[in-house]
Amino acid sequence: MNVGELTAIDVHTHAEISKDGHTSLAPELFGASAGYFGSHDKPTIDQMADYYRERKMAAVVFTVDAEHATGHPRISNEEIAESCARHPDALIPFASVDPWKGRAGAREARRLVEEHGVRGFKFHPSIQGFAPDDPLAYPLYEVIEELGAVALFHTGQTGIGAGVPGGAGIRLKYSNPMLVDDVAVDFPHLKIILAHPSFPWQDEALAVATHKPSVYIDLSGWSPKYFPPQLVRYANTLLKDKVLFGSDYPVITPDRWLADFAKLDIKPEVRPKILKDNAARLLGLAPTPTSTEDPR
Repeated sequence: MNVGELTAIDVHTHAEISKDGHTSLAPELFGASAGYFGSHDKPTIDQMADYYRERKMAAVVFTVDAEHATGHPRISNEEIAESCARHPDALIPFASVDPWKGRAGAREARRLVEEHGVRGFKFHPSIQGFAPDDPLAYPLYEVIEELGAVALFHTGQTGIGAGVPGGAGIRLKYSNPMLVDDVAVDFPHLKIILAHPSFPWQDEALAVATHKPSVYIDLSGWSPKYFPPQLVRYANTLLKDKVLFGSDYPVITPDRWLADFAKLDIKPEVRPKILKDNAARLLGLAPTPTSTEDPR
């Protein structure tokens, strides 16, 4: 991956369909999501690679393993990693392991990093039905921290289950970013991303990210024109090195996100940090020199 030639790194995209047509969520949950975000296509990972390559961008790709809470089998982490490996210029594989799998899940996480090149793990506490500070997830965090991978947590309200009776059993309280603060304390070297503007807990997310050196915020899931003013203010100042571009593709396209971001009052020197530089540093992606001259 030639980071120097990229215009942006999108740290938040979803693989929603497998090679054999299996979806990442049950149909009723996808239906609720479509009602919340609007309907959208479910691109294959190869199609996602083409989409981002055309825009000279890279994208982090993951699914959500919530089989314990939903009963719906996940898309294979190995399939996602292998599909991303076909497109190393454009795609960065993350995985998802249900925290309810305990030490078996921790062993799986180690294998995914060491054998499949996975760089991080997606958690969706509300869909997975766990509190981030529950010790059941700690064996998984231990492995992720040890291997230098990233833990990305959904925070705030979710469109998944919205409008379904009882929210399809999805409890919003598990996605309060203050629950991740305990994780940042107990695993001080674990690289953490708080995903989304964390409605209704935006101030809590800002507090955690400013207090804990290893905690970042991604801006996915919302059009920038709806960002709370305090999020924009912190992104411009105290958190300028810890805020990341994310779209939530395919429910929100990077084209739409970037068009709205261009109208946001962000300092010129901060824009490249948010769009690419902060993510490149967090993910350990070193720019590839474009010159053929002998450096000596």
